[in-house]
Amino acid sequence: MKNTFDIHYLNYLETIITETRRDKFIDILSRRTKHFTVAIEDVFQLHNTSAVMRSCEIFGFQELNVIEEKYGKTIDKEIAMGAQKWVDVNRFSNTESCIDHLKAKGYRIIATSPHEESCFLEDFDISQPAALFFGTERLGLSEEVLSRADGFLKIPMFGFTESINVSSSAAIIIQSLSTRLRNSDINWHLTEEEMLEKRIDWARKSIKDIDYITQRYLEETV
Repeated sequence: MKNTFDIHYLNYLETIITETRRDKFIDILSRRTKHFTVAIEDVFQLHNTSAVMRSCEIFGFQELNVIEEKYGKTIDKEIAMGAQKWVDVNRFSNTESCIDHLKAKGYRIIATSPHEESCFLEDFDISQPAALFFGTERLGLSEEVLSRADGFLKIPMFGFTESINVSSSAAIIIQSLSTRLRNSDINWHLTEEEMLEKRIDWARKSIKDIDYITQRYLEETV
């Protein structure tokens, strides 16, 4: 679809959803960001991946990247609590392709690990786009991520335990960076094109018989 067609299509869809829902979409999208993105590498416990997705949605990260090299799976809808409708999930069959994809989009690869010479969360440079990688519950991040990382990040810890559950760790980091980003002068918002794309996507997900509605629109615009 070209932008002109997209705009007309969006206007058509928004005559079907309520004004309240339309305004809610616009409001939420105005606070979404792709400045940071999250990547989950072969997380064994399905509910942890789903919980990370929920944190992304709550704190305004629009994309989640899931590497399923060892553990192919589907998102746990009960844990995600509907977040799978509002967060874009990019799936990769291996770590290399995920890193290549994110680097090509201009993201720094940031490995979250307590055992590296990492910077602490409060000292992390938020000015540049970054992809935050989280590893498995058992082994942490793979050597592939650690060797190709542009930087390392860790949460300050003051007890005997040296690690935090991956979903808890992700929630802490996502919330902290989201808050810092929104209090900064950085242009972290979605572009107009990205906003338009998501308004259409979310409107489509809100309408029953969307295929029929779209076909009717196309027939009316011929």
